[in-house]
Amino acid sequence: MRRSRLSAYITSILLGIGLTLTGAASTQASELAATGGYVALGDSYSSGVGAGSYISSSGDCDRSTKAYPYLWNAAHAPSSFSFTACSGARTDDVLANQLGPLTSSTGLVSLSVGGNDAGFADVMTTCVTSSDSTCLSRINTAMAYVDTTLPGKLSNLYSVIRSKAPNARVVVLGYPRFYKLGTTCLGLSETKRSAINNASDHLNAAVAKVVANHGFVFGDVRTTFSGHEICSSSSWLHSVNWLNIGESYHPTASGQSGGYLPVLTNAA
Repeated sequence: MRRSRLSAYITSILLGIGLTLTGAASTQASELAATGGYVALGDSYSSGVGAGSYISSSGDCDRSTKAYPYLWNAAHAPSSFSFTACSGARTDDVLANQLGPLTSSTGLVSLSVGGNDAGFADVMTTCVTSSDSTCLSRINTAMAYVDTTLPGKLSNLYSVIRSKAPNARVVVLGYPRFYKLGTTCLGLSETKRSAINNASDHLNAAVAKVVANHGFVFGDVRTTFSGHEICSSSSWLHSVNWLNIGESYHPTASGQSGGYLPVLTNAA
């Protein structure tokens, strides 16, 4: 009985030490993220397409001063800020064109990528212009790519990011669900909307799995966007914009500040 109590006592002490060390490590990571350099990588969801107020020097990358990386930088004043996210970027584009600012002093890296690899733009174009069956077929092709090819591409990219920024806290942000279902809404059929939402969930699950394997943090924005999908009364996403087709299905400025920024802030 005494031995059992002693064992339990020692176990509780060791557990307390472990929790203390874990907490200390988490605190150190947060402090480094705030005081070290911040590098924002990724695709149009990170560059801020759809939010307006684009930085002229960013050209076709369409980096916005209303994008969540720009907003996080303004709120936390890290020692340096490099905003290399670019509209249309795939994993290979991030590898080739965006990783230059990463160093051992980088404290925080944010990233969203994978949607373009899976053919996001073509999927949405197909679903807007074609039948339900054609839309679902294109979505199934995209999901097959997500299952077979995307994980390897993401894993390679994450490994390179870690090698270049060994001390950084890396936050990989996902994608929102696009449609509020079960409501009257002009545009796509309920069948298409549901399939598009399922495809987004499928992509997020695949990304989150690779993120976990690399010890990074996955920022799930589906909760913050809940109630603000297309067809809701307060959408934070553009529907089809025929006057500026590139902004279609991208977050508005409110989506960046209300949907993405809180998730990065909590994860960083």
